[in-house]
Amino acid sequence: MSGPWAQAAAAARPHAAGLALLGALVVLGIGLTALLPWPLKLVIDHTLAGTPLPDAVAWLGALPGMQSAAGQLAWLAGASVIVFAANQGVELAQAALRSAIGWRMCYGLGAQVYDRLQRLPGAWHGGARTGDLVRRVTTDAAFVRQMTLGVALPALTAGGTVAVMFAVMWQLDAALALVALAVALPVGVMVRLTVARMTERSAEQQAREGEIMSLAEQTLGALPVVQAFGREEREDRRFRDLAARTIGAYLRTTSSQVQFKLGVSAATAVGSAVILAVGGLHVLDGSLSVGGLTVFLAYLAALYSPLEDLALLSGGYAEARARARRVAEVRDTPPAVVERPGARRLPPPVPGRGASVRIEGVSVGYVPGHPVLRGVDLEAGPGETVAIVGATGAGKSTLVSLVPRLVDPWEGRVTMDGEDLRELSVGDVRARVSVLLQDPFLLPMSVADNIAYGRPQASRAEIAAAARAASADGFVEALPRGYDTLLGERGVNLSGGQRQRIAIARALLKDAPVLILDEPTSALDAATEADLLRALERLARQRTTFVIAHRLSTIRGADRIAVLDGGRIVQLGSHDALAAADGPYRTLLRARFGAVDARERA
Repeated sequence: MSGPWAQAAAAARPHAAGLALLGALVVLGIGLTALLPWPLKLVIDHTLAGTPLPDAVAWLGALPGMQSAAGQLAWLAGASVIVFAANQGVELAQAALRSAIGWRMCYGLGAQVYDRLQRLPGAWHGGARTGDLVRRVTTDAAFVRQMTLGVALPALTAGGTVAVMFAVMWQLDAALALVALAVALPVGVMVRLTVARMTERSAEQQAREGEIMSLAEQTLGALPVVQAFGREEREDRRFRDLAARTIGAYLRTTSSQVQFKLGVSAATAVGSAVILAVGGLHVLDGSLSVGGLTVFLAYLAALYSPLEDLALLSGGYAEARARARRVAEVRDTPPAVVERPGARRLPPPVPGRGASVRIEGVSVGYVPGHPVLRGVDLEAGPGETVAIVGATGAGKSTLVSLVPRLVDPWEGRVTMDGEDLRELSVGDVRARVSVLLQDPFLLPMSVADNIAYGRPQASRAEIAAAARAASADGFVEALPRGYDTLLGERGVNLSGGQRQRIAIARALLKDAPVLILDEPTSALDAATEADLLRALERLARQRTTFVIAHRLSTIRGADRIAVLDGGRIVQLGSHDALAAADGPYRTLLRARFGAVDARERA
């Protein structure tokens, strides 16, 4: 698994120039912070005491009015304002640059996680929750901003500030400087003892937040079912119970951070008290001036503030590390298919022309050692329709997933027009395959955009023609804005049959050489089904079609039927031939259609 620092470094690399400028501003800010107390020291030790300015700043005496105490006060007060204003300006510039770089890194990594999620196998997504995945993209990916600009940069800034402040304090009073630095030792011990616990509690908090987002997404996405079964109160209780556990995780994380902060603050308070007492004794014995003690105390605050920041960064680091772990779980999961270096590109497919597809000795699955398909051989040529039937879990969907390279075979190969798909560009292979999934997924965009999703450059006339071929034009034109009507999430403002026909139109418009249809008529009435089957028959004359089907009307129109059982093709032939022979196909027809003689139902 990629470590948090490795991930952060990779995300920061494209922003090296901006980070270098930010580093220069940090150095300038440290220098200005070190200058802030000095006008006050000069006022106390020299202007008010009536003593000449030290040799290091004797050049100030050449300024007009510096010969009088009032003039010195005016100049030194003005210098305080100038240094303060410059320091504030540098801090503002740092903040603006941090924000710009930070959000670019955050959304850049989020885009990478989003891209990887789209390429992970269906089996991986089957064990994930959508709300939790959304959180990984939109929230957890922000760890890179937190790690780089919320931990690394403040740590370097604090470290540089501590070094500069200690060097100045050493010049003022070496003994007091050592006492001040000694406070850092217990702070370091506390960091080491508590960071692991804060990391685990932060990880628990992130997981609970992902669960509550998943629950909300799941319930709101299934409101018709929730309402139909009267489960509103149950879902409300589930949300409240999970919210209570999430609050508990928050409180445990906050408790760890508060305890840690109190310990650090107590250590620095004790250190400040000791410095004040010892420094006062040094003033009394004449080894330190009043102005020197005043400046020393100012530097002490400037020393302890970054020390506290360094200590408290452990809490931010713990949270960032927990988020990085969740991001790495996605990024370190290999995609379903990997395009080989130098994969061969193909020219655009020729409209209206099918392709020869061969599946040769293929074994494949989703869990190592547990193949779903075993030694499968199947082929289909241009103009042929091959129906794939079998019991649930026989491997039908896995078989057709091989053609658009949603999965790659463990053994054997899949070819299209004689070319091994693994040697070709994934994008070019999928451009040659049009898929209609069993669940008609629609996106929250217009009807026209949904139909043209696989071919966005299509004209309105082509979109309308595809809708007519899918028997969708009638209800689409009756919608308030016709093809420009916006659909809700997953097309909730359409009936099941209407959603299916929009999805069919989308598959038809792509006009790919190979069609994969997963029970295309499952949600249609008899009349509409007949219209669709006639359209599919015309389309399949020139194209290569694989159909996962359960309806007899779909099965018997295929040129060949492949019967899957236990991951193997156990029968292959036409409907009439298979129905006439005793075997799995005849048994399947009897079980599904209740026919004594399956041929009678043909």
